Amino acid sequence: MKEQEYKNHTRYYPAHHFVFYPLVILLLGISIRGIINDPGNRWEWIIITALVLMIGWLSFMVRQHYALTCQNRIVRLEFSLRYYQLTGHRLEEIEAQLTFGQIAALRFASDAELPELITRTLADNLEPDAIKRSITNWQPDHMRV
Repeated sequence: MKEQEYKNHTRYYPAHHFVFYPLVILLLGISIRGIINDPGNRWEWIIITALVLMIGWLSFMVRQHYALTCQNRIVRLEFSLRYYQLTGHRLEEIEAQLTFGQIAALRFASDAELPELITRTLADNLEPDAIKRSITNWQPDHMRV
């Protein structure tokens, strides 16, 4: 497996990204073509188009919602434990000052650079992307959905 860093940390789920969604887009194209080319059955094609859109949208939302909600809780817990291990302080002391995006970005930092990066993040209110870009020793997360 390739070493993870900023440029390659995005993860894809092949069944959804490369099979299901292309099929939904294909069906959407076919149904829109039906609306245009089959005026006698226009309402049927409009209903099919609406159904395809709803199926695609709902599948995306449900898949994302369940996985990310659970995962975000785990990321917070792991980060809280790691912060305590490195600093001896509870995360709750500063957690209200950090967004989840900042916490998620900070988790990629090595133990050596994490405390200083947290201090910079709090002082300068760094955006998650800026945090990721400033990490010199990237710690991969191969488990993220």
